[in-house]
Amino acid sequence: MNHSEIKIRWKAVFLQQCLLLLTYLAIVLEAVPIDIDKTKVKAEEQVENAKIDNPDTGLYYDVYLRQVIDVLETDKHFREKLQTADIEAIKSGKLSKELDLVSHHVRTRLDELKRQEVARLRMLIKAKIDSFQDSGIDHQFLLKQFEHLNHDNPHTFEAKDLDMLIKAATSDLENYDKTRHEEFKKYEMMKEHERREYLKTLDEEKRRQEEAKYEELKKKHSNHPKVNHPGSKDQLKEVWEEADGLDPNDFDPKTFFKLHDVNNDHFLDEQELEALFTKELEKVYDPKNEEDDMVEMEEERLRMREHVMNEVDINKDRLVTLEEFLRATEKKEFLEPESWETLDQQQVFTEDDLKEFESHISQQEDELNKQALELQKRKEELQRQHDHLQAQRQELQQAVQQMEQKKLQQGHPPSGPDGELKFQPPASQPVGNVQNHPAGGSQPLPPGSIPVQETAAGSDHVQSHP
Repeated sequence: MNHSEIKIRWKAVFLQQCLLLLTYLAIVLEAVPIDIDKTKVKAEEQVENAKIDNPDTGLYYDVYLRQVIDVLETDKHFREKLQTADIEAIKSGKLSKELDLVSHHVRTRLDELKRQEVARLRMLIKAKIDSFQDSGIDHQFLLKQFEHLNHDNPHTFEAKDLDMLIKAATSDLENYDKTRHEEFKKYEMMKEHERREYLKTLDEEKRRQEEAKYEELKKKHSNHPKVNHPGSKDQLKEVWEEADGLDPNDFDPKTFFKLHDVNNDHFLDEQELEALFTKELEKVYDPKNEEDDMVEMEEERLRMREHVMNEVDINKDRLVTLEEFLRATEKKEFLEPESWETLDQQQVFTEDDLKEFESHISQQEDELNKQALELQKRKEELQRQHDHLQAQRQELQQAVQQMEQKKLQQGHPPSGPDGELKFQPPASQPVGNVQNHPAGGSQPLPPGSIPVQETAAGSDHVQSHP
């Protein structure tokens, strides 16, 4: 999102913190311009009907969440209630009761969204079950593992659905940072595991060369300018000077807050805070450098944001108010912070962690090998069955051909696959002194002759050729 686009307060209260559930007002505010003396802020201009590019929440039901938000935004009554609601009222479920007062059109659209989401979840469950070829599974029971909607009523969107969506998103987002840290740790351990496995494939000389290169890259990465403590005066003044283009001697915390509250909702949310650390991160990470890992950069950004939130966010609502921000600037830590240790100065995992991780990988590999072996056996068995059926088919075809040849040798007409004659024998014979034609003949009778059927009784009156 650039500085001419913003999120709205409703999005900040939910999508940017642990609630992330509703958004109101499709209004976008332009970034705050700076006047001539570069210390005052002009009045913001509202831009209506602008499309807001909201960040992905990372939840597996993110699309459903956004669709519900978009629909609720269209109801005037619900927007008005939201503007006066505090966070506790939203989290406790009081706001959900207002759903009974929204318009019929909104409720109908929410019903449709819920049915689509239930159908999507059922399709996912079916695909998972089909992949394991299970049967006799209670799909309705399995749907209950998804806690963001009410499965007892899969057809209509009720107040309970909104309440469950709020609570599920709150809980999931509270654990979201923890999950990201765990995934990063696994990422780092996998990198080290693969590096060590690669070294095992090399001879002694090449192994020494690779180890030397690895240590050289580590040293090069750690050789960077000093990183200011996140949220300290030095760090904010650097943003003020280099990003905002202002005189560092004119640094003012209140003006700084307004400058970086890009959506003018009177909060600094998580994304707005993380944007403040870009300059510090650029000191350590460059995507063009082999030694710099951009995944590690995002982990560093997350660590910085968490640290500032822990220090500044007094009520732990994952938003920083102007009052909280100004109070933090009065602390000793703001003026005289401790040095900030970057990731390269910390131990992300221990040797015991790595051994446990490698043991888990080994178990997974063994299980995959067993499954691959079982699939190979099934493939071979299917191939044997296929070959057997092919052999039976060939034997049957040979038997049919032999029977046809015997019939032809015995003077019987060949038959089709169901035993029917491929052509009919002659149905008429000559009378009087007209000679018979050989069996199977089809020559026409002379003019004036009367065709008669050959029967056992009349066979004495018909001349036959030897």
